[in-house]
Amino acid sequence: MNARRSARISAVLSTAALAVTLTAVPAAAASPSPGALTNLDHLDFLLDEATPPADVAGHSTYRQAEEPTLLAPWTYADARDGGTFERVGGGPLDPATGDWGQGAYNADDNTRAAVVYTRHWELTGDPDSRQKAYELLRTVAYHQTTDGPSAGNVVLWMQPDGELNPSAEPIELPDPSDSGPSYWTARTVWALGEGFAAFADDDPAFAAFLKERLALSRGAIERDVLSKYGQYVESDGKTVPAWLITDGADASAEAVLGLSAAVKAGDDTSATAARRLAEGIAAMASGSPRQWPYGAVLPWAQSPAIWHAWGSQMPAALAVAGDLFDDDALVKPAITDATSFTTTLLTAGGPDNGWNPSPTDRVQIAYGADSRVQSLLALADTTGSDAFAQLAGLQAAWFFGANHAGAKMYDPATGVTFDGLQPDGTVNRNSGAESTIHGLLTALALDAHPAVAARAAALTAVDSRVGLEYVEAEDATRTDGTVFTPESSWTGESSWSGDGLTLQPRQSATWDLGASDVRRWVEPVVKTEPGVTTTSTWRNGGLLNVTGPAQGISPTPGALLPYRLIAPVSGTDVRVTALRGDLTLDGLIVRPWISRLVLGGDARGELVHSSAIAPQRTTIGADGVPSTVKVYDASGSLLRTTSTDGAVTVVVPAGGFAIAEG
Repeated sequence: MNARRSARISAVLSTAALAVTLTAVPAAAASPSPGALTNLDHLDFLLDEATPPADVAGHSTYRQAEEPTLLAPWTYADARDGGTFERVGGGPLDPATGDWGQGAYNADDNTRAAVVYTRHWELTGDPDSRQKAYELLRTVAYHQTTDGPSAGNVVLWMQPDGELNPSAEPIELPDPSDSGPSYWTARTVWALGEGFAAFADDDPAFAAFLKERLALSRGAIERDVLSKYGQYVESDGKTVPAWLITDGADASAEAVLGLSAAVKAGDDTSATAARRLAEGIAAMASGSPRQWPYGAVLPWAQSPAIWHAWGSQMPAALAVAGDLFDDDALVKPAITDATSFTTTLLTAGGPDNGWNPSPTDRVQIAYGADSRVQSLLALADTTGSDAFAQLAGLQAAWFFGANHAGAKMYDPATGVTFDGLQPDGTVNRNSGAESTIHGLLTALALDAHPAVAARAAALTAVDSRVGLEYVEAEDATRTDGTVFTPESSWTGESSWSGDGLTLQPRQSATWDLGASDVRRWVEPVVKTEPGVTTTSTWRNGGLLNVTGPAQGISPTPGALLPYRLIAPVSGTDVRVTALRGDLTLDGLIVRPWISRLVLGGDARGELVHSSAIAPQRTTIGADGVPSTVKVYDASGSLLRTTSTDGAVTVVVPAGGFAIAEG
């Protein structure tokens, strides 16, 4: 998906050619049924038909001879004047052939669209959604390669006429796209698993076909990935599991969702794969409430320096699998991710694309916001704790205007979800399949949790935030070190946030952190080389000794990682002096002991969370606003509830949080 998004940005599109091929159509403006947030109109608009050539070796689907036409959503929808959209494929268009460099449709969007219609049918009984789920699942199966060494893997792209395109332009890995484990194979398992569960009683013959095709792709995962079950490798000094799909806890999580659904519906053959992938995901939990990445389940085994929001359903998969297998060891990392990391993310600004390891990619998209919502609601369902439902309401409010642009990103009146929110507040008003799908997945989850839906839709503005901040190394107020510009911001396994600063022994630097009412943790982001040690002293923070870790399976030698200072900083300035070895800094992550988010609109919601080492007294609530305040510990367990007509003082335990709803 990341490669596809990059390709989309660089694609050369011919507007004139598009005007001949496709018609710009306004998104429908029909109102959803009363009380429902889910509106499928825009996703319906993206759907189109394709008839693949007959007798393509290695590709077939259910009742293909009787029903040769397939259904699929166009990949992109570009905004046009008057609130209309134009359906667009991926990569450059060849006007002579009508083919795109990538294709018109893709397995990633087909699978997730199938999940949308399947869940909508299950939630509402809508026969139209049942039919579209059926059609899309047939398309999903057609993308699978059914024989040969790549059996069970999936071809990603399809042209408008139904011809598969195994090797896209620009090139994506694996190439051909069915030659190895991939995100699209994982998402195929997700769709087939949920589809099998939905059709098991409704259409046993079709369900049997889906179960067979689920076994086909599960077999590819067992052959290419789970054959390494129980093996661990090193990645920049961290021990990581070797049996994740594409080395990704993110890809593996989406497969676990499908496998778990199938097991619940009676497919015992999927249980072992579901459990083993879930164990690998749980092993990617990292950090602590006081150290980066603050208990997050990291997505990529090849880098302990990356967390990204898109596809971050790792906690959801762990919650679902933990519930299925009655295994608290799977649920526990998901809880820490929610209570420590997600609270940090919310108070820092919302679902940024990437903290790599500093918050370098602050674009926000529906995929990332939805992944957080799905994870929180899955935890709420598994644990029964209201803490996670309340956090889900605060996170889902992003779709309704509680973001740094104050913009509605999902519109229940049209079903349109905008493609992204830039750091400067600019909204990308295109509405392609991925964003549309993930806006709808959140809407469906909220419709299944009406109380959370009511809260989220009522919170439409960010009133204030105090949370994690980042100070660039080159912004030192005083230094005799050397500022440099990296050859590339991307290191191969992490990202520089901008320029860097190198301090040789006896050189120093000072940064102004600004005023604060509370103590703050400071985590210098340090670039190291394997086996090389640097020692520095930080005023009020103590000594920092850092030795570059062994490379292991990470793509490049050296690492760019945050290291927490021993003591918190209480003043406005922080100063460092290099003592031994060159100290190379990207910047400083600054995290207050008490962070806060206040959302407004037709309701008021406030989150306060603590990264302190001991209980902290703080205020919560607003004068003249009746509210209910709940205080939770670091496990999400409720400690106390207070009703108040104004601000009230509470004691937040170490690693815990409080939420006021008014």
